[in-house]
Parts: sequence; C-alpha cells; structure tokens
Amino acid sequence: MPELPDIAAYITALEPRIIGQPIQCIRLASSFLLRTAQPPLASVEGRTVREVRRIGKRIAIAVDDDLWLVLHLMIAGRLHWRAPEVKLAGRQNLAAFDFPSGSLVLTEAGSKRRASLHVLQGEASLRSLDAGGIDVFSCDLDSFRAALAAENHTLKRALTDPRLLSGIGNAYSDEILHAAQLSPITLTHKLTPQEWQRLFTATKDTLKLWVDRLRAEAETQFPEKVTAFRKGMAVHGRYGEPCPRCGDKVLRIRYADKETNYCARCQTGGRVLADRSLSRLLGSDWPRTLEELEALKHR
Repeated sequence: MPELPDIAAYITALEPRIIGQPIQCIRLASSFLLRTAQPPLASVEGRTVREVRRIGKRIAIAVDDDLWLVLHLMIAGRLHWRAPEVKLAGRQNLAAFDFPSGSLVLTEAGSKRRASLHVLQGEASLRSLDAGGIDVFSCDLDSFRAALAAENHTLKRALTDPRLLSGIGNAYSDEILHAAQLSPITLTHKLTPQEWQRLFTATKDTLKLWVDRLRAEAETQFPEKVTAFRKGMAVHGRYGEPCPRCGDKVLRIRYADKETNYCARCQTGGRVLADRSLSRLLGSDWPRTLEELEALKHR
C-alpha cells in the first residue's frame, strides 16, 4: 500500500500537471470504485483543480466550489499519467481523469477491488475520512509519545495504526524500527525515555529521507512504479539479505498476508522472533537466538 513518502511523491508529480487545469471528463470502468452518491461525480467535471492534499494514505484533489475528489489506492491501486483521453483497456484500468494535457489513470492489480473514490463537499466532509493520526513532521516528542502510548501495543502495531500516526504502513515501520534499533514486538509501555527519543528521531528522519528521495524523482518523471520494496531500504523486503549495519541476515515474522522484516542482532539483542507460520510446527524447538537458528539450518 502506498504510504506517506509515496503519496508525497504522487502529489509532487500531480501539482504541476493538474493544478489550475479543468477536469474535462471522469471515466469509470468500474462502478464499484465510486463509494459516494452525493455530490454526483458529474458535478466535478468542468471545474478547475485548486489544490492536491494528503489525508493519511489518501490523495485529495480540490476543485472549484469546495468539491473534493478523494482517492484511496489501498494495497494494489496505482496512478499513471497518460496521453489525453487514453483508452481504458484491460481489467486493471478502473478510471481516468481527463485534463487538457493528459489523463490521470487509476489501475488496481489483482481480482479484489479495494481502491476507492469519494466525491465530497466541504472541509468537514473531507475531515470525516481522516482517521485522526498525528502528523509526524509537525509534532514534538511529548505528543508523539502520548499518541503511541495511549494504549499498550507493540511498536509495529502502534506505528501502523492510522488513529495514532498518519500515513505509516508496513514498509516504512520496518525501516523506522531498524533505524531506532528497536524490536517490532516491544510494547509501548515498556519503552525507556532514551528509547522514545530514538524512536521519535528515527521516525522523522526515516520518513524525511524517503519523502525527499521520492519527491526528487517525481520532479523529473511521474512515479509510475510505486512499490513497497525499494532499493536502499535497510530491512523491508530484504529477508535473507545482509543487514547494512551489522551484516547478519535479515529475518522475518509472517502473519496472514503481511511480513515484518527485522535484524535480530541490531533490534532484538540477538533473539529470533517466532514466525507464526513455522513456530506452530516447531513448538519448543523454535530457535531463540541467531546461533540456534544457524545450527538448525545446518542439521
């Protein structure tokens, strides 16, 4: 799912292309995409784009008369900039937003249709889609700690809860925790003041690094290949590869369709966290340290 840095890159690419431009036509290839009935989608056509804004992991496009188009790409949705009035061919093409200079096309891979489009009137309606998470770049350490420690959850869950923090998901939470040298399963109520400071600094620095990097790329070309697995990431999507800090192999925890990547040496004091897909089978034989894991591999 596109997260804060990815959404920031999309907005960087969209602003010079569509702000000040009229939406000539909106074409839907999938009626399921549109999740609102009022105001009607046709009421946006012919109106000029005034602003593009991020709302959590959503992209909000403001047009005249305080109307908003709000896109949530979910896991497999992506945006593409194409030639004007490009034909919507293929099952993955869900919608096109036609402008004089080109068409913004929304695609979604796979058979499940989770991406959504809302048409809203006014700021109050727009705020109703905001889960309430704080903006990492505008908060201080005290407000950051208060948000994450409101309930006692693992750091992985707390970082990815949109009610607590805005725009962070599976990929960048892995990178943040590696930078902070903290375990994904540490409980928020167990953190020391020094660990809170490390987590806060790592969260801001990691997100800024990727926002700056992806925005710079989006200034030269539209971000056509948005992915959760990027070259230069420390641990996310790098299972079995060497940790860039210590050289030990990156490990993982798998649950349902999600995977958390981490370095045991850097983040858990050398303790291997139980992978639910395997530990249920291994039971008490599941290795608890890197040394035990290596010994198991060579049996």
